[in-house]
Formats: sequence, C-alpha cells, structure tokens
Amino acid sequence: MSHAEQLDIAIVGAGAAGLAAGIFAAEAARAPGARRRIAILDGARKPGAKILVSGGGRCNVTNVEVTPEDYNGGSKTVIRNVLRAFDHRRTLAWMKDLGVELKLEETGKYFPVSDNAHTVLRALFDRLAQLGVEVRPSCRVTAIRPEEQGFRIDVAEGPSILARTLIMATGGLALPKSGSDGAGLVMLERLGHRIVPTTPALVPLLLGETAGPAGAYGELSGLTLDARLRLADAKGRAEAEYEGSLLFTHFGLSGPTALNISRHWLRRRLESPGERPPLLFGHPKLSTPQIADEWLRKAAAGNPRRHLAGTLHQLFPERLARVLAGDSDGPVGQLPRDRRLAVAQSLAALALNVTGDRGYTFAETTAGGVDLGDIDYASMESRRVPGLFLCGELLDVDGRIGGFNFQWAWATGYLAGRAAARRAA
Repeated sequence: MSHAEQLDIAIVGAGAAGLAAGIFAAEAARAPGARRRIAILDGARKPGAKILVSGGGRCNVTNVEVTPEDYNGGSKTVIRNVLRAFDHRRTLAWMKDLGVELKLEETGKYFPVSDNAHTVLRALFDRLAQLGVEVRPSCRVTAIRPEEQGFRIDVAEGPSILARTLIMATGGLALPKSGSDGAGLVMLERLGHRIVPTTPALVPLLLGETAGPAGAYGELSGLTLDARLRLADAKGRAEAEYEGSLLFTHFGLSGPTALNISRHWLRRRLESPGERPPLLFGHPKLSTPQIADEWLRKAAAGNPRRHLAGTLHQLFPERLARVLAGDSDGPVGQLPRDRRLAVAQSLAALALNVTGDRGYTFAETTAGGVDLGDIDYASMESRRVPGLFLCGELLDVDGRIGGFNFQWAWATGYLAGRAAARRAA
C-alpha cells in the first residue's frame, strides 16, 4: 500500500467530459508555472467510443443556440449557471484552438468540416499529450475511497493509486459497450450521493401490433416523414411535444422526434409502474382533431370525388396515407361523419401502442443520475465529499438531440477541471 502511485489529479472516465476536464485541469495547473501529475483512467481498450459514434459518426459538438430549456432532469437554475460558465460560443472558440474546423448546418448543429468524429477525438488526445496528461486505457476502476490526503483508487489490475483530487466522469448507462455500465453511480451512491433513478434517454421506442393504423408500423418500416409526437396526461394535455423527422422501423419508432420524446415517456412509466402513457402521433400542421376535421371538410368540398387515400397523400407519404385511409378508401365526399371524425383523430392525435424502448444498448444518453443538489455548480465539487468533482452524463441532466449533451460535457468538464486544479494546488 505504501508504494501506491501518487497523482495530483485523477480523472475516472475518458469520454467527452473526462477528456475536457483533463485538458482544462492541465491548462489551469500550468498557468501558475506548476505542472501537476494528471492521469485519465478508463476501462475501455479504446476510450472515446461515444464520441466516435455520435451524430452518425460525425460528432455534433454543439448547437447554434443552447438554453436550459434544451435540457431535462435537475434544476434549471443550476443548468443555466453551468452553461453560462462555458457556453456554445466558448465551445466554438475552444474547438478552433484545438484545430477543429467546424461548420454550421441548417438544423443549427455544428459538425467538424471533415464530417468525421475522429477529427474531434484526435484533437482532444493531441492536446492532452501536449499538456502531459496521460490517458490510460484498459484501466478499470473498481473502488474509490476518501483518505486524509485525498483518494485511494483501486483498479482491476495493478496497485492502487493515490490522488490529491478526483474527478468522476464515468457517464451513465447508455451504450454499455463503450464502458458505461453505471459503476460510477454505484461508487458515488456509496459515498452518500443521492442518485435520481435512471432510464434510457434518446432511445428508439417499440410499438406493439394492433388492429388499425396505430399498429401498422410493420407496413411503414423504412418510412421517414415530418410528424409531431405528444405525450398526453390523463386529461389529454401535452406534457411533452416534439415535431420533426420521424422514422418508422421494423420494431417501432426512431429518428429525432421519437428519440427526443422517449425520455419523457420512460420517466412517466417509471413514476407510474404498469401504466403505458399515451403517446399521440399527428401531422405538424394539424394540432387538434377539430382542426384536422376542418381540413378534411375543406378537402372534400374542393374535390369530393378524390379517394380518401389520395386526399391524405397531400399530408403524408403514400404508404401512410393508405394505412390511415384503411377500409374507408372511397370518395372523400362520401365519407360518413363518424368515419371522417375518426380519420381526423388519426391525423392529429393517433394513440400509438408504445410497449417499451430498445434499452441502454441503443440509447444515446441516460436520464437520471447524481442529484444536482449534491454539487456546487460553480466548481462541480461534491457537497458531500470535499475534493471530489463530478461532470458529464453521470449527473441528473440530459439534453435533446442537437449537440446539447456534448455542450453539457464540455461545460461541466471545464468547471470541474479548473476547480480540481485549484484544489490540487
């Protein structure tokens, strides 16, 4: 035990937040002229897997506009203060300093000009190497224990490590093949931190087969369209609502709109076990069945001989139009009132038979995690364990699609890294 390696700062986890924390810690430690011993420990053989698969392998590093409303989970006040400390403009300047040239797309997302996530990962590793920060792959941390002079870190192979300060950036449970298995949350809970129960977030949803259009996803597999998904409460009011690209698959729903609303559906089910919260599908321009019925009546008046499927094709792709028309695919002008109202319901608020999700293996991030009340948002230092800093996905914050989770990683890594360097000094 007396021969344990000594570090000034140990960072557990070499994802986006951990790599950023390492860079900012080393830069802050170097500024006064004192070089600190900093190492990033990661259980994966090749760290940074989440960076490489994000954004379809292109790595959406941030967004043209980032606000607390783009996030779910903990206190919006805490989120706002963290984002102010290192906002998207600072991310753009930082990426430029790292040598990563970015481009802004129409969606508001920033990607590397290379369209290759390796560009971002290489730049992060290059800067760490310049700063003398060691990244240790295949170094799985099994336990952390506070001691008088810092922390003792046990690893799966080799002697334990002593660190004056410790940054935990172990992520959540999403994409477990990258090494995110929730072990960090277990360690933090043992140290007294409150853990908000976790669920997948930004995850594809499963649909069950039923009669009628609500269960016809198999016929629609491969179809992409613009749509609205709304999570309704018991009185039919919207708890969450997203519009945009939606993809029907062989198992159910994917695409940005489904991924964005997935965490809300799963949190509702977590709060009410056994319940299947109603998820409503609709056309973006038809917000209510009443508006949809008015549209149908005008369409019928304008061309009463056109078949219903042809009429609905003005709104949706042909395959979906045929499914929504069903057995009533006759002249729209001859549609009985009750059938017209049923079609209007399907156009604006079709109740989908969501049965579950594809799990953490296919999730892009994790909802839940360490309660934000357990951290000092100015430094990301734990309020329960002095000298311990937390950043990234393991906190109870998850953003929507669009680079927001990377922005959270950069911002929290910035605060944790700089504060850990001050503490180590």
